[in-house]
Amino acid sequence: MNGAMEATTQDKVWAQDDLLKLLEAMKLALPQKDLTKYKTSESHLDWTKVAFNSFTAEMCKQKWSEVSKEIRKFRTLTELIFDAQDYIKNPYKGKKLKKHPDFPKKPLTPYFRFFMEKRAKYAKLHPEMSNLDLTKILSKKYRELPEKKKKKYVEDFLRDKETFVHSMSKFRELHPDLMESMTKKGSNAPEKPRTPQQLWYNHEKKAVLKTRPDATTKDIKESLGKQWTQLSDKKRLKWIAKSLEQQKLYEETMRGYIQQHPELNITQGDISKSTLTKAERHLKDKSEGRPDKPPPNGYSMFCAELMSSMKDVPSTERMVMCSQRWKLLKQIEKDAYQKRCEQRKKDFEIDMHVFLSSLSEEEQTRVLSEDKLGFKRGGANSPAAKKKASRAKANPEKPKRPISAMFIFSEEKRPKMQQERPDVSDSEITRLLARMWNELPDKKKEKYKRLEMVLKAESEKKEKEDRTRLPDPPKTAQDIWQQSVIGDYLARFKSDRPKAQKAMEATWSIMEKKEKIMWIKKAAEDQKRYERDLCEMRSPAATIAAGKKMKFEGEPKKPPSNGYQKFSQEMLSNGELNHLPMKERMTEIGARWQRCTLKDKDRYKKIAEEKQRQYKVLLEQWLGSLSSQERNTYKEYNSQKRRTTAKPGGPKAKAKKSDTEEEDDEEDEREKASTEASSSSEDDDDDEKEADDDDEDDDDEAEDKENKSEDSSSDSNSQSSSDSDSD
Repeated sequence: MNGAMEATTQDKVWAQDDLLKLLEAMKLALPQKDLTKYKTSESHLDWTKVAFNSFTAEMCKQKWSEVSKEIRKFRTLTELIFDAQDYIKNPYKGKKLKKHPDFPKKPLTPYFRFFMEKRAKYAKLHPEMSNLDLTKILSKKYRELPEKKKKKYVEDFLRDKETFVHSMSKFRELHPDLMESMTKKGSNAPEKPRTPQQLWYNHEKKAVLKTRPDATTKDIKESLGKQWTQLSDKKRLKWIAKSLEQQKLYEETMRGYIQQHPELNITQGDISKSTLTKAERHLKDKSEGRPDKPPPNGYSMFCAELMSSMKDVPSTERMVMCSQRWKLLKQIEKDAYQKRCEQRKKDFEIDMHVFLSSLSEEEQTRVLSEDKLGFKRGGANSPAAKKKASRAKANPEKPKRPISAMFIFSEEKRPKMQQERPDVSDSEITRLLARMWNELPDKKKEKYKRLEMVLKAESEKKEKEDRTRLPDPPKTAQDIWQQSVIGDYLARFKSDRPKAQKAMEATWSIMEKKEKIMWIKKAAEDQKRYERDLCEMRSPAATIAAGKKMKFEGEPKKPPSNGYQKFSQEMLSNGELNHLPMKERMTEIGARWQRCTLKDKDRYKKIAEEKQRQYKVLLEQWLGSLSSQERNTYKEYNSQKRRTTAKPGGPKAKAKKSDTEEEDDEEDEREKASTEASSSSEDDDDDEKEADDDDEDDDDEAEDKENKSEDSSSDSNSQSSSDSDSD
């Protein structure tokens, strides 16, 4: 019987007038103030009141479900009916315009004509080739095609283009209402201003098309790709001026447009967005007399002056050389740089004041917000502050890393020093506090170290409590659905929660599987979240910090994995090549390895194998001495290391830092700034520590270079290749 009813419903033809009557009947059947969700109103609608003529309630309900699929559903049903009326009158409105049977088809470009003509032929000649490879070959063939042969495809394209333009104008005449709907609401709004690069690109594009009318967008982009960055400042300023003229004209016309269309809710901020990048704005300001910002401290000034004469030195080595030379300076020379820097800051403030007086109030506000006079870093709207605020908002309960004894001392003394010396910058105060800490007797330091220990113990205790707390249990699909609709049901049953609960359970039980899928997916996501949180809770905090190298107490040191690594370790440790930079050092080691005899290579290989055997024995003994929790931590860390590698034998993939790591890094940077400041007092311990850090960096770099050199040496020597394979 149901099948017969469905057949009659499908056979019945709905005219446009019938559909409009259906919508009118639905409108009358709805309550006067319809403020509930459309699904709720639809489920409560009395379809017997909607039925009219020969159309039954079931037929009306089914037809409405078909029509409602074509329209948006994130408003009330009363509002939705208006959209349905528009859709029935004009089904090809908006993005569906191109599906209209009379809409003309765009002509194929010259290249696509050539491609469609030759593809079948090349596919037969090369059946083993993929579509991508065929496309590459045909693209190359088309580029190599003589102009005479290309002319045929270009002429066909131009002829079809004329036909398309004619057909399009005819379509506009026949369907003016559709063409209006093709553009967005407020399409008569003024055109947005172009950026300097866009204006230049459009100008150059016309010149390219005059010489090469068949050139594709890709060809034009390739030819003009890097020319903008290579333009002189004078030429770039010309396009910057044109862009600013457009911006000014756009703002004036938009103000009038906003007054005519207040319903669009366009704010002043939306129309006053600059078309210039930060670099372009800086170039324009510099041409108008804006002074260059001075370096923040004496060390930065020293580096800037030194780097101007180090253009031939690789960028990776410049900062190392600057740091080394800065350490060789006497304290008097360092103080001289600091005094020069302070003088530069004063001169900058005077020049900036003169520059600002020549600008309008709006421009003054912009320059001051960009420059941040007074050299106070960050601020409420700075990217770093926003990032920190979002991180704190994301997980406010997460325990922070305890601060060091030196930092506690600095925070205690800083306010007093700022009152005594208001003219000194924050960075200089940090430097003075670091020097004071270094000169502080050990007895006075004990007080701050005790505070550090107390804070550390509290932090560890809180971390343990957080790890033992179970995560929120996962929700079922029904629970998630009920949570989303509880408001509607409570309103329907006048805040009677038991009745609303029973009604929701009944609705869920008769709901179709199609409607439940979305909630089932959400429940699956929540289950994954629960499992992830549970896994993080069970695994110690140390294993979560992926990307950081962990040190386990008593762990045996890893030996070289092959003969070449043993040889390179020996060469690096004996100091014979210390006069060379690291890159050249590794190249020399690779060359010497190639010159080694097979007997020597076998000797190094046997030593490496023996070391590996000893390491395995020591590792098993060490693992046996660990507790089960420590052993799991070690295994988890090693499995994470393997997962984060990009490819076998390749460089390690950069793991994304977690929020905790970023906070730790930020804390490290703050402490590092303080300790670096103390380097001006020529503290020997700090120098030794930096030297050790440099050695560690060199060792890490050497290990990466070893793998690369080993690959190159294995290509040139068959025996060394067999060594690498066996390892």
